[in-house]
Amino acid sequence: MTLPEKAAVSMAPHALNNANLIGAILVSAGKLTPVQVEQVLRSQKDVGLLFGDAAIRLGFVRPQDVEQALARQFEYPYLIPGQNKIGRDVVAAYNPFSAEVDLLRAARSQLLTRWFGAQAERRAIAITSASRGDGRSYVAANLAVVFSQLGQRTLLIDADMRNPRQHLLFGIGNAVGLSTVLSGRAGVEAILRIPELIDLSVLTAGPIPPNPGDLVARVHFSTHMEQAIRSYDAVIVDTPAASLGNDAHSIAHRARGALFVIRKDKTRFDVVQRMTSHFSSAGIEVLGALLNDI
Repeated sequence: MTLPEKAAVSMAPHALNNANLIGAILVSAGKLTPVQVEQVLRSQKDVGLLFGDAAIRLGFVRPQDVEQALARQFEYPYLIPGQNKIGRDVVAAYNPFSAEVDLLRAARSQLLTRWFGAQAERRAIAITSASRGDGRSYVAANLAVVFSQLGQRTLLIDADMRNPRQHLLFGIGNAVGLSTVLSGRAGVEAILRIPELIDLSVLTAGPIPPNPGDLVARVHFSTHMEQAIRSYDAVIVDTPAASLGNDAHSIAHRARGALFVIRKDKTRFDVVQRMTSHFSSAGIEVLGALLNDI
């Protein structure tokens, strides 16, 4: 039986008086009881192990429980599969130390150097691609996660109101979202915090409207983008494919910067050249391209 929080604090104050201690984190997550904390502390002293190793040795927790507690201690949260509704395609949330996510962190570093924070208005970027199936939503979702893991207050906007994906990737509702905000039927309450990832919020696309291209071309969308840029450190915007209309161009224009996703053995070079020329001529800064070879 799990003891209530007040009892936990009174029984093991030396283990719980620092919120960054592994023991305190494991207790707050319901993985250890205060009595078990005392047992681990005694065992740790007797056998000379780290707290987490001693807890594993006693069979109180699993290695992944300790890994997740360490991530929380260093404010680098990640998730354990099966314990939430976030999809496995959000790989940065589950396996942040993989080679795949290393590439996303490298992209994040370049964007932080070249774009984010350089000027107050440079806090948003549109993630776009030539065609559907290029992995644009996948890149947007995971890039948003790695920004949030850095402690950046991050907003992920699903502006693909033709084929929305972010609500599926994050396992959240889509009854309200960007479409209802832009049509005046919802406000900031449509933005959902992702509690497991601390600094990440998501604005889903909302119900599919009959005129998605018109909605993102309106001044109302510019106003909301400007508000988001003032409120967050990083705004990542998932756009429709460029082949489906002018939506991606309109969205990137409001974000002021764009990152292209290129699918290996699918995206043609001449198409990317035309996109780059089209965007650049409108004053949109093309910040580069990510090759998706999955």
